[in-house]
Amino acid sequence: QVQLVESGGGLVQAGGSLRLSCAASGRTFSSYAMAWFRQAPGKEREFVAVITLSGGSTYYADSVKGRFTTSRDNANNTVHLQMNSLKPEDTAVYYCARSRSIRWSRYQYDYEYWGQGTQVTVSS
Repeated sequence: QVQLVESGGGLVQAGGSLRLSCAASGRTFSSYAMAWFRQAPGKEREFVAVITLSGGSTYYADSVKGRFTTSRDNANNTVHLQMNSLKPEDTAVYYCARSRSIRWSRYQYDYEYWGQGTQVTVSS
């Protein structure tokens, strides 16, 4: 059974930064793409970023491109999301997720395992 545990959320002022981490259990972490999604109050969960198996490629939602960076440490089964220049509209619960296969995707149904989420609140 794979477990994903996010950390690093909190309250920050607009323009500030936060770094989220996601620790994964299991021996095959490096065999799957890892993604970040978020869900704001009253809205559907949406794609934020994804990183491929080796970390060689990353893809971002247009709303966070240039401000957020995802990275992974396969030796320690960890993926990170560095969030800079935060805006109030970034307020949401952020989830990390592990893909069902080696392929990356921006669609939720392509992800098999999910963390419990971590709250990010950006004040104006």
